[in-house]
Amino acid sequence: MPGYGVVPADDGRGLLSWGWAERRLAGAHDYWLATVRSAGPDRPAASPHVMPVWGVWLDGRLWLSTSPASRKAVNVRANPAVAVTTGDPIEPVVVEGTADVITEPSLIEAFAEAMDAKYETDYGPEFYTTNVTVAVAPVTVFALDSDDFTGTPTRWRFTAG
Repeated sequence: MPGYGVVPADDGRGLLSWGWAERRLAGAHDYWLATVRSAGPDRPAASPHVMPVWGVWLDGRLWLSTSPASRKAVNVRANPAVAVTTGDPIEPVVVEGTADVITEPSLIEAFAEAMDAKYETDYGPEFYTTNVTVAVAPVTVFALDSDDFTGTPTRWRFTAG
């Protein structure tokens, strides 16, 4: 974070653990999903689109669902590059990654069980198979704890596979 007085990572002060970030990803009630719009008559190419969503951190990916006709679904199908943030501005976690549309019934069933448990709902897998289920694989994750703004900014990078 150039210009913010952030201490270098190699001085050993305050870098966050991956477990810290995963606990916040798993525990967040709401997330903000940013997708990239394609060009259209009423918008420029590559303009951002951001919407709040429910989701679950499951098997190292952030999972969510949306209506097939939603702008989110249209954008993800055209360009899978996305960013997702937790809803907490005090201890934020930002995931930049690739959104995969999931169609495998067993994966959707596991996602549905996790969503129903987290949000105390009873939608079941049928609800999610009629919608678009998306799993975001992290490429870069950024997090910080505002209580130690200059000492905790931490970035993780992931490789495919």
